[in-house]
Amino acid sequence: MSNPVRPDVAAFEELRFLIQQVGEELSGFRKRAHAAEQRLKTIATGAPGATGGSSLAAEERVAQLEAENARLHERLVTAEAQATKMLEQVRFLRQQHALEGGA
Repeated sequence: MSNPVRPDVAAFEELRFLIQQVGEELSGFRKRAHAAEQRLKTIATGAPGATGGSSLAAEERVAQLEAENARLHERLVTAEAQATKMLEQVRFLRQQHALEGGA
């Protein structure tokens, strides 16, 4: 008798992979946001080493970063929805498996 891969196990592995990717992406976003906040504080205080340019340029950069943050947030919401959908599929497959007497 062969031992086929159960669909719920395959779906669970796919879900685990997606969650890992989302976690890594979120970690990268957090690092970038922290670095941007530090740069912005440096620019705002006029500390040595701050990038040259006018206050207008800094405001434009802040606006760009806020727009990027909004896009990244949308991506995270989408990824969360996909992960939730995958989890629901795993639950459904487990229920089907249990009903078929596989539990």
